Amino acid sequence: MRVGDFLRASRQRPVVCAPEDTVETVAARLSAHNIGAMPVCGAGDALVGVISGRDLVQAFAKDAAHFRERRARDLMTREVITCEPAESMAAAEKLMNEYHIRHLPVVEGAKLVGVLSIRDAIAARLSETRDEVNFLRDAVIAARHL
Repeated sequence: MRVGDFLRASRQRPVVCAPEDTVETVAARLSAHNIGAMPVCGAGDALVGVISGRDLVQAFAKDAAHFRERRARDLMTREVITCEPAESMAAAEKLMNEYHIRHLPVVEGAKLVGVLSIRDAIAARLSETRDEVNFLRDAVIAARHL
């Protein structure tokens, strides 16, 4: 299965924030959607970074007195590992494992089209494995009746 096919089937609408959003806005959005990270998008849905709950906690721990003055652009990861919709789910899972990330933005050019989580990749792998097991079971049953 391709990443783009998975995103279309899941009808996912990525939750994003803007670089100028306050840390309060970022934290509220992460909490409201029960997610651990989200893309930071500029004009035209261009991916400019990713921010996570961990980024917020680390920034608070370093400088609690000025924490509320911070913006998403101050805390986000700017060098983001991404994939394209045409890539396989297995290739996306490999990227997440290789770079030790749990959220993989999916882009076409610079435009964000979705976010794939490690949970999504594992669910897709499990579904494919079930399909293979069913196919093999049916083949064995059919071979017994020849």
